[in-house]
Amino acid sequence: MSFDIIGNREKAVAIVEIVEGENEKKIAEEIMKKHKNVKSVLKKVSERKGELRLRDYELIAGDENTEVIHKEYGYSLKLDPRKVYFSPREAKERQRIAEQVKPGEKVLVMFSGVAPIAIAIANKQPEVEKIYCIEINKDAHEYAKENVSRNKLSHKIFLIHGDVEQEAKKLNLKFDRIVMPLPFGAKSFLDLAFDCLKENGIIHFYSVGDEKDFFGNALKEIEAVAKKLNKKIKILKMKKILPYSPRKWKVCIDFSVS
Repeated sequence: MSFDIIGNREKAVAIVEIVEGENEKKIAEEIMKKHKNVKSVLKKVSERKGELRLRDYELIAGDENTEVIHKEYGYSLKLDPRKVYFSPREAKERQRIAEQVKPGEKVLVMFSGVAPIAIAIANKQPEVEKIYCIEINKDAHEYAKENVSRNKLSHKIFLIHGDVEQEAKKLNLKFDRIVMPLPFGAKSFLDLAFDCLKENGIIHFYSVGDEKDFFGNALKEIEAVAKKLNKKIKILKMKKILPYSPRKWKVCIDFSVS
């Protein structure tokens, strides 16, 4: 049995993966007893699905209201895990990206969710020029607006609700850095990312890799687009982020394009 806790010291939600045969009520009671701040326990009942890549959850204990304020690295994020995608386990990865951003950079975050990556960047690098976020999930976009405001970053982060393909083209801008945190489906937007990137700009491309060859598929996808667009790529870093499903990992490849 594994679980994540999203929230703060006053109120949090636990998201648990129940193995068949386990007593879910007992597990929920134990979590709430050990972690006094956990007011609701949600059980995963589906894989991520649909355009918004959301799971179905079942409340197995506690409060029906699962909206929380999650705190990490000096900023806070309001969200409801039943309405938006958010992983507390990726806090360190958000910091890894944020630490690389240099003063004066213009950054694009595709599939930006409740804006955790953008807020991490602006919080860590106050001299970033501007961060543009595009998100199709209306609930996530609304939470992002509140999060940007609550962290006093409205002057640095520009939020757009809509489809990445259409909205990025409408912007008609070139970026120093593009973050693509959608592990399934980001490959469909690689052409667009190459097109929106400045010369020698950097892309952080996320994918899911098999444990036999963590980065093979993602590398093939990047190289195929580079070849098609007659671009040169330079791999800067390849990193395993976290387990995604049995024998599969979410991975990230940082690379520059010229």
